[in-house]
Amino acid sequence: MAVHEYSHRSQGLHLPASLRWHRTGSGSESAVSARLGAHTAQLYALASLRILTGFVFLWAFLDKTFGLGYATASGKGWIDGGSPTKGFLSSVAAGPMESTFHSWAGDTWADWLFMLGLLGIGVAVMAGVALRPAAVAGTAMMALMWVAEWPPAMHLSNGAPSMSTNPFADYHVIYAVALIAVAAAGAGATWGLGRLWAELPVVRDHTWLR
Repeated sequence: MAVHEYSHRSQGLHLPASLRWHRTGSGSESAVSARLGAHTAQLYALASLRILTGFVFLWAFLDKTFGLGYATASGKGWIDGGSPTKGFLSSVAAGPMESTFHSWAGDTWADWLFMLGLLGIGVAVMAGVALRPAAVAGTAMMALMWVAEWPPAMHLSNGAPSMSTNPFADYHVIYAVALIAVAAAGAGATWGLGRLWAELPVVRDHTWLR
């Protein structure tokens, strides 16, 4: 009798199979939903980073071309005859390439290469296409600008304080890493034309164009 009662009570502790399956299934669905939500958030975050980074380059092109009054004064834009590189490169006052940058300042080839780079990188990254070539070009541009400002220097060539706040990680490094991150993640499909771009025959045959 005692054994029978114990067995009866023991059976009463088990949930019906349908209810046990429902609880397990509900937990699995919640986990999948959470993963999908996190993945979606990551896609949106990377897309936001991509668009904002691309706009940095595109805005620089527009301001230097038309003299919008921010970094480039009105009437001194590229279309007004101003040089997009002369002011910056001629003011380089530290680093191992100081004299080289001075010799490049205002050269036609330097102006065109710089401006086409800003435009191409800005448009490509904002549109979500050709992210890998844009990352390579943008990283090279940021590396040259980093060397031009030369953050490791505590003093300029004339002995004045450089006002550098960090010997390595300045905004040029951050922009380069952002370009590499969105390219590595393939972040062009969300809020961009990356999926359409990837379906082009030339891009399918040459994956480095993605």
